[in-house]
Amino acid sequence: MAQYTEYLDQRPNMDQLTAMRKEQLRRISELRGGRDVIVIAADLRATGNGINPSLEYGDILPVADLLKDLSGHSADVILETPGGSGEVAEEIVRMLHDKYADVAFIVPGWAKSAGTIMVMAGDEILMGPASALGPIDAQIGWQGKVFSADALIEGLDKIKREVVDTGTLNKAYIPMLSNLSPGELQHAEDALQFAKDLVRDWLVRYKFKDWNTHASTGAPVTDEERNRRAREVADQLCDQRRWKTHGRSIRIEDLKKMRVRITDYTEQPDLADAIDRYAALLRMTFDSNIFKVLEDATHQVYRAAANPAIQPGSPAPEQAEKADINVECGKCHSKHVVQIDLRPGLPLQDGRIAYPASNLLKCPRCGNDIDLTEVRRQIELMTKKSVVPRGDE
Repeated sequence: MAQYTEYLDQRPNMDQLTAMRKEQLRRISELRGGRDVIVIAADLRATGNGINPSLEYGDILPVADLLKDLSGHSADVILETPGGSGEVAEEIVRMLHDKYADVAFIVPGWAKSAGTIMVMAGDEILMGPASALGPIDAQIGWQGKVFSADALIEGLDKIKREVVDTGTLNKAYIPMLSNLSPGELQHAEDALQFAKDLVRDWLVRYKFKDWNTHASTGAPVTDEERNRRAREVADQLCDQRRWKTHGRSIRIEDLKKMRVRITDYTEQPDLADAIDRYAALLRMTFDSNIFKVLEDATHQVYRAAANPAIQPGSPAPEQAEKADINVECGKCHSKHVVQIDLRPGLPLQDGRIAYPASNLLKCPRCGNDIDLTEVRRQIELMTKKSVVPRGDE
């Protein structure tokens, strides 16, 4: 992405990065006729250490809080998510449509699973050629693992067919079946039906509400035809046998084949530039320890992973005057300790290397340049202070 390279070359700190994101959100709002713009985004790469990039109940309050200070009649929601709770998706969609007469979803990257459910509640859906939705087969937890509800049901149906055809039960299935209760099977069926019902109802209520005439014949569209089309789309999006994997990408052309109208925002160059620039800045934000961003053009809520650069037992981040970080050279694998000052005039501790003004640390052993820009962003985010470089010593 050209914008990504451009912004990387500028090496913005976290405050600058936030201001640059807000600027693009204001551009998007202006280009879209003054609509409110809300972001619900997560780092799809984020894993481990208690990080949960998925839609979860903790997201409801920040979204509700953002909506309180917005006063427009319509909204665009920039959505980037690996999925998550269908119930949370339902609650956020309800809040959006309770507040706004018209809600559109903009997907610059991926909105998978429960994200796809949310997108189907849009009066308009904006995507680019690189954007992707995903199958909405509900994910359920079973014996410590996460499964597709549709795949589980299909697997059990396959076992039933084998028993009917052969008259015997393969012994290999017995351990699995002995641990599967009727309640768990019903939960899988209910979860899948819940997802289908949401998509069907939302398509009829929002996406298809202005579908009044058939494009091919000019004949009026009946309520039954809207409902039938919505059922067909929901069934296709939930068809595990068609998509094979939960992570499969569903792009504009796939949705057009389902006869779901999509706005290709790349056909509007100025809008595409603003969305792509915001997406690039969002990616740079996720290169720090932030893994979730909920924001509008004025406010933001971050979810961030614990930062290992400030060790337990040190002062609270806002009170810290410096931070020591461990750096390993990617070329010779030698290890160094870099002292990051958060106020001027601090002495350089023995065995420490001063933080360079260029953000590039030259490895004392092999001369390789080590880029510390992302570490600097993390420190500035946590401490709410600016790093004070000592110069390239």
